[in-house]
Amino acid sequence: MASAPPSLDLKEDILRLKKERNAIILAHNYQVGPIQDLADYVGDSLGLSYQAQKTDADVIAFCGVHFMAETAKILNPDKTVVLPDKDAGCSLEQSCPADKLEAFLDENRAKNYYVIAYINCSAGVKALSDVICTSGNAVRIVEQAPPDRPILFVPDENLGAWVMEQCGRKMDLWKGNCYVHVEFTRESIQKIKDEYPDAVVVAHPECTTAVRLLADEVCSTEKMVHFCKNSPAKNIIVVTESGMLHRLRKEAPDKNLIAGPTDHCACADCKYMKMNTLEKLHACLDQLAPQVEVPEDIRVKAEAAVVRMLEQSK
Repeated sequence: MASAPPSLDLKEDILRLKKERNAIILAHNYQVGPIQDLADYVGDSLGLSYQAQKTDADVIAFCGVHFMAETAKILNPDKTVVLPDKDAGCSLEQSCPADKLEAFLDENRAKNYYVIAYINCSAGVKALSDVICTSGNAVRIVEQAPPDRPILFVPDENLGAWVMEQCGRKMDLWKGNCYVHVEFTRESIQKIKDEYPDAVVVAHPECTTAVRLLADEVCSTEKMVHFCKNSPAKNIIVVTESGMLHRLRKEAPDKNLIAGPTDHCACADCKYMKMNTLEKLHACLDQLAPQVEVPEDIRVKAEAAVVRMLEQSK
């Protein structure tokens, strides 16, 4: 049974609190529709990083997962950063604990790895990295890596493999993945293509190679917006987390956007992204909690890697 739409009073009170707190609400493309509709900015990790870097708000309410709010804090140490649900994590972040990465780098010190970390990682991992990347700029970041140093790409092995395909740069890949994107299979997507023979497929690079090979376009969530708006195809199969469909249907209303199913469900919901709700957003603005903090020694090192990404993405 569908949940009742949020009350006008709740939405109005969130906007009141936002004004009182001099807050900005940032929302990832995978957030639930009502949160996206209230946000000051909706986008992918790269776009959200830029917004976090340039905001003059006193409070950043980050509607996403923990590593995203951490990134905002890394870039804004003097601002208050709140996350609606403190337990909104990420399987990619969990797959690469900072202590394990540090131990690996110590064991392989002789290799002198140039560490490129996908932004879906903890502040501790960012602090151990030379530069950060997102799915939207990963190829560009790898192409700017020193040619005389081996690259260690963490933590997403699927994104890393896709980047190698695009630019031909050999990298060693950490064995991590997004639990949502790896559940998409070639068979599940092919079933939709059989039903819609004229449909095109746009997939996120966190998907497996088998799914990417079936796609007409592989790109970040932000680039999916441009692809869907500009594609001549009427039917488009979207292979990423289900929250993306809300924004796409608003920005490409003339297209029949079909959620790619996984083998386990008819859509792909990230349990962590969906932990944030309007009620929790209201509570975190009201109480200014839970707040996201990063130890200063880690923050400074992580900031250098994030800023290097932003500079190399211009």
